[in-house]
Amino acid sequence: MHRFSYHTTLQMAQKTRKIAVFDFDGTLTTKDTLLLFIRFAVGTRRFITGFLLFSPLIVLMKLRLYDNSLCKERLFSWFFRGMAHSEFAELGRRFAGRVTAVARTETTAALARHRQEGAAVYVISASIEEWVRPYCELLGVKEVLATQVEVDADGQLTGRFATPNCYGAEKVKRLLAVEPDRDSYHLTAYGDSNGDAEMFAMADESVRV
Repeated sequence: MHRFSYHTTLQMAQKTRKIAVFDFDGTLTTKDTLLLFIRFAVGTRRFITGFLLFSPLIVLMKLRLYDNSLCKERLFSWFFRGMAHSEFAELGRRFAGRVTAVARTETTAALARHRQEGAAVYVISASIEEWVRPYCELLGVKEVLATQVEVDADGQLTGRFATPNCYGAEKVKRLLAVEPDRDSYHLTAYGDSNGDAEMFAMADESVRV
């Protein structure tokens, strides 16, 4: 059975406003949606070709011998550079309906509970906004902070990211940009990996799934 581990601080009782932040891949879902989306968008044959081409970099990234953000951007560029953003966004909207098949029920229920209790809920993800946002909207969450793609003057994807990869310390930076008064709210953070470590360190209460 999947178990949560909890960490709390004594500051909880002193803060009346509550914010809950959720990682996406591995937290609200059971799988990494980037690879699922790529296969959905380009088909199995092209997906396998690209995966084999980039597998050495992916292995190095998993071993922390190659930068996570650079690997992700190079992979994204190979598959999507030159695609019209309108087409990419439509693929994201269509894919969002399929994410329910890999939803993690425990954390999805926790998200719904926080919303019912009146907390402000954010989903903060290194995945791409074009599919993270429409899926989160299905859950009733409008506050989404995710990696954004760069679009050129002709409306095509450049293959680069318009924002830093929303991972690790970048998650904290993005949250504080919209919720800067940290001492005024109780923060609960949900995550599943080292990419959430900085957010856990800032939170009053952390839930690792």
